[in-house]
Formats: sequence, C-alpha cells, structure tokens
Amino acid sequence: MTHWIKSSYSTPDGPDCVEMATAPDHILVRDSKNPDGPRLALTPTTWATFLPYAAGEK
Repeated sequence: MTHWIKSSYSTPDGPDCVEMATAPDHILVRDSKNPDGPRLALTPTTWATFLPYAAGEK
C-alpha cells in the first residue's frame, strides 16, 4: 500500500492540493483532490532538483 503525504502548503478547500509518496526507485506526486487521477513518477535525482523550485528558492 502506498502511503501518501499531503504537502504542508495544501489547504483543505484550496485549489493547490498536492500529495507525494515514495517508492523503491521513484517519487510519486498526485493531486489530492483526485486520488485516482494521473500521477507523476519522478526519479530521486529529478525530485531533488525540483524541490528548490517548488520551495521558491530558485
């Protein structure tokens, strides 16, 4: 079973609701309002490169 973690930036009623989960060789990302919808599967390297942009550090 995949354990999804909701972003601390997500709001209960807001339009920006993102969840992530880890798998052995990739990171999964999905819209928490649409849990059965599409998911992104990112390599750990891609995820690490993406995080500073998502946090507004770049």
